[in-house]
Amino acid sequence: MSACTPTRHDDANPKEHSHEPHSPPARPRGPRLAGADVSASIAVFLIALPLSLGIALATGAPLQAGLVAAAVGGVVVGRLGGAPLQVSGPAAGLTVVTAELIQRYGWRTTCAITVLAGLAQLGLGLLRVARTALAVSPAIVHGMLAGIGVTIAVAQLHIVLGGTPHSSVLLNLRDLPAQLAQVQTAALAVSALTLALLLAWPRLPGRAGHLLRTVPAPLVAVTGATACAALLGFSLPKVDLPSWSSHALAGLPEGPVLGLIAAVLTITLVCSVQSLLGAVAVDKLVAARPELSARVGRADLDRELLGQGAANVVSGALGGLPIAGVAVRSTANVNAGAVSRNSTMLHGVLVVIAALLMVPVLELIPLASLAALVMAVGIQMVSLHHIRTVTRHREVLVYAVTTLGVVFLGVLQGVALGIGMAVGVALHRLTRTRITHHAQEGVHHVRVRGQLTFLAVPRLSRTLHLVPQGAHAVVELDGSFMDHAAYESLQDWQSTQAAHGGTVELVGRRTGVRIGEPTGAAGLHLDGGPGTPDTSGCRCHPWTPWRNHQCAIPETGTSDGPTGPGTTGDGAAPEDTEPSTQSPTQPSTLADGLTALAAAAGTLTGTPPLAPGAPAAEGPATTGTTSTPTATRTAAPAGTGTGPGTAHQLARGISAFQRNTAPLVRSELARLAREGQQPSQLFLTCADSRLVTSMITSSGPGDLFVVRNVGNLVPPPGEESGDDSVAAAIEYAVDVLRVRSITVCGHSGCGAMQALLASDEDTARNTAQATGQDGVETPLRRWLRHGGPSVARMADGSRPTARLAGRAAADAVEQLCLTNVIQQLEHLRAHDSVSRALRAGELELHGMYFHVGEAQAYLLAEGGEDEVFDHVGVADLSA
Repeated sequence: MSACTPTRHDDANPKEHSHEPHSPPARPRGPRLAGADVSASIAVFLIALPLSLGIALATGAPLQAGLVAAAVGGVVVGRLGGAPLQVSGPAAGLTVVTAELIQRYGWRTTCAITVLAGLAQLGLGLLRVARTALAVSPAIVHGMLAGIGVTIAVAQLHIVLGGTPHSSVLLNLRDLPAQLAQVQTAALAVSALTLALLLAWPRLPGRAGHLLRTVPAPLVAVTGATACAALLGFSLPKVDLPSWSSHALAGLPEGPVLGLIAAVLTITLVCSVQSLLGAVAVDKLVAARPELSARVGRADLDRELLGQGAANVVSGALGGLPIAGVAVRSTANVNAGAVSRNSTMLHGVLVVIAALLMVPVLELIPLASLAALVMAVGIQMVSLHHIRTVTRHREVLVYAVTTLGVVFLGVLQGVALGIGMAVGVALHRLTRTRITHHAQEGVHHVRVRGQLTFLAVPRLSRTLHLVPQGAHAVVELDGSFMDHAAYESLQDWQSTQAAHGGTVELVGRRTGVRIGEPTGAAGLHLDGGPGTPDTSGCRCHPWTPWRNHQCAIPETGTSDGPTGPGTTGDGAAPEDTEPSTQSPTQPSTLADGLTALAAAAGTLTGTPPLAPGAPAAEGPATTGTTSTPTATRTAAPAGTGTGPGTAHQLARGISAFQRNTAPLVRSELARLAREGQQPSQLFLTCADSRLVTSMITSSGPGDLFVVRNVGNLVPPPGEESGDDSVAAAIEYAVDVLRVRSITVCGHSGCGAMQALLASDEDTARNTAQATGQDGVETPLRRWLRHGGPSVARMADGSRPTARLAGRAAADAVEQLCLTNVIQQLEHLRAHDSVSRALRAGELELHGMYFHVGEAQAYLLAEGGEDEVFDHVGVADLSA
């Protein structure tokens, strides 16, 4: 029996049966419905009701079939699916496919096809192949949806004009001029009003508009058009919902076997791909809300496929439309604040109630209003954002072929054409290799851009023979693949050149990768090149410069290599360590705090130990009673600041810049050299080595004027104690460079903040320990005095508590880091240059907090009265 569940005894001594301290009290288990889920379900229901009727109308199915699919999608997928916040139901992407099946096989056979497609989805889910669907090119998916959207829009345009659509896009386009000549004014007026409300409602201005926009635009559009049609007495075809007793259910499939198999595959493909891509999109929406992502988690795509399959089986058996994840409803569900799958299930229950009790109200809706609503949805499926995206990725041809194929041939045929075109484009890119040759200062440079396969060997051979025998040549391979034929061609040419007294350097795309005499299967080895140490056996990856090149490089002063506490076998620091944020206790003394500061910022070569008895050479620094994992450092030779390994590391870094980065930025730096610097921002942050300002802000040369110091402190005017560097930088940035904003950026695990927290305990004794000389303060201690107001601010109970959006500070160090940013902004405002620019409206001040371990940035909310740092989500960079 669980230790958390006490057994019942008739013992008079209750102490013997008390819970263990770690055991939580027993809680009654049962379904809990959050208020946020209730409100979200109502919002989704109000969107789903008119759209379900409109999609059923567009397919030619009984209108009740749309309600059945909406209810089943909400309840069944909501309960069984793997994406808790995705809302499923009849989707516009299935309209064309379903309409074609109804025209060809009839409604009862279409329901049977839906059941078989659901069984196929269940089989795919059991095989756990859901992620395979994500391998389909997004250009094909977007092209398929765009083709379906065009088909829907053209067909519904006939109903908007008062006519009847055909099943073919070509026939609808052919008869459109005749339909325009016979427009029914009443139907056009109702449709126009629906579209006007649909477009204008989300754009209502002001506070009143903000409140009104909580009502979904589709509901407002259909309700407004229905009310106007009733008041004006228009005689229009309306929704007709026959008795549920006469509702048609699925029957045995009738028709050619091959045709039925193709229909099942089409429904399976469209439903599965749309649902899985929708689940991935919902994951992105959830990830933008940190307080929700921890509770909901990522979607289980295999489970989602099983849920969709089960829903299609039930929907088809009950006479409903095919079901898939619907982007509009899912987005509304997340934005309305849903926190669990209960909102999706409750929306399905509300659809059932409406289908049973609101039939008289639903039968007042004009069909022209529903047609206008669905036509708008079809137009929105042709997304300009998607077109820009595929154009930027050079896949517009795949998109266009898929779209045209779906419009004129059908969904399955269009997707097949798109896949064929995507394969063709990929093969074209694989074989498109650019090979150039030029001579400079007696050195012949041959550059190969692209994949080097046997198809490019003839061009490669012709170009290589342009290099005179006996000359010095450099061959740069700017690609990620080289097959055996190309390798043999290069090796043979290199041997011929060497036999005639020439030299050849074969340089890879990554820094230091060269092809020399075969040392293995591919003949690749690592060589730093002339003037750099041999680093054969180095296991660096492209991101290892951020980990201080912890390779197996010989260093003086050690015998066992760069290993020790806090390091991995290859000398690299463990990836999951956070030296200054994972300490279970706060620094107990000022000396411990300053030691933590030194550990967080890195050991300063040449400085005395911060506490008596501290190790002077190597080993991890200590913080209070805890050990701070740091990479082991070796003693430098006398008279030098660094060992040979550090010098070689610096040389390799500079060499990498000169080879890879300098050619890319040289023209921009030349422009900046001519025009001078014109940064738009002053960025004031901590000197901590883990804060890379250009990486965090995605900025480049000339963008930021950066000031870094220990603790990102801004001394108030008149209190600089002889150090005017920060004040001078502020004055220069504001008055000379005319920056438009100043950002003060703090970070998690700041050693300066740890030292400030420790400074309240026995200052004199701790100061003596920190300096090693009684009564004498170090420059570091004098500098940290400027953080005293931040400590006082945090202790002041009358002020708001600085916090992160969605949670309080994790510990006292993080609390002080947040408070310090706000306090330094106040110090900034006291500087004359800053106050003048603020009064003139020429300057903005921003507070920022960067959590190092989570790689997450937070910005102080505008105004800052509540002292809340808001989470910065992932922006849509392709918009």
